[in-house]
Amino acid sequence: MTTLYTHQDSNIRKTWFLMAVFLVAVILVGWGISWYLNSPVILVIAVAFALFMNVFSYWYSDKIVVKMTGAKQASEDQYRELHNIVENLAITAGLPKPKIYIVEDNAPNAFATGRNPEHAVVAVTTGILQILNRTELEGVLAHELSHIGNRDMLVSTVAVVLVGFLAIVADIFLRMTFFGGGSNREKGGALFIVLGIVAAILLPISAQLIQFAISRKREFLADASGALLTRYPEGLASALEKIAQTAQPMKRANHATAHLFIANPFGGKGITSKVNKLFSTHPPVHERVQALRGH
Repeated sequence: MTTLYTHQDSNIRKTWFLMAVFLVAVILVGWGISWYLNSPVILVIAVAFALFMNVFSYWYSDKIVVKMTGAKQASEDQYRELHNIVENLAITAGLPKPKIYIVEDNAPNAFATGRNPEHAVVAVTTGILQILNRTELEGVLAHELSHIGNRDMLVSTVAVVLVGFLAIVADIFLRMTFFGGGSNREKGGALFIVLGIVAAILLPISAQLIQFAISRKREFLADASGALLTRYPEGLASALEKIAQTAQPMKRANHATAHLFIANPFGGKGITSKVNKLFSTHPPVHERVQALRGH
């Protein structure tokens, strides 16, 4: 019988499988670029730049995201119930209580960020506080705390590093193909050049699709973990349905932070085609609800 535990285990395996495929692709591309250009120095510089930018983003992720979303720290006096729910869930999960922020926005949504549990942030919009009851809000906050407990920020950052790496080296390769390469250029011939151009165009797209797939798997995993934390899957399932019915875009929606939110910050009634699903950071709501309800 399929349970939330098997959903959780399955998503962990699938996520790390995708990361392994991603890493192998990076190694192969790196080797090909080094051979073709006969200049490993360029590759080292590209990798160092990608790593620096993404590690910086990871280290200061909480401050960057809070600034980008316009979130303000939630007063304990004004948001006493919110603080109590987060604190109780954090104790149950064995996590330190994260900082709690409020986003002044009528669109119902929530997110978590931070490089580790000790530097974590959980934020909710004023809109989500208005439409959810306590049980549903507990489900949403348990989902966000699960992102923290599952170390999803680390997985997401590794994915971003690899995507950035592939984009940079593919661009270098494409430019060098047209403007001259190293001493190994003649060895590959025209076929290698054609394959190189195709790879330079398709690899960043493929890498982005894998990143989106990883984000979707982490959402399923956080749903399962959050439901296990509250021991009441229906709370989160009902909350997701209410959020989806509103389908209201956030005022400060941003593609850079879209994967952090519990629901698509750009709104929309859902994913209506396989193509849209491929380019989405979130699984369809009905699939998440079905998984929570054990269908």
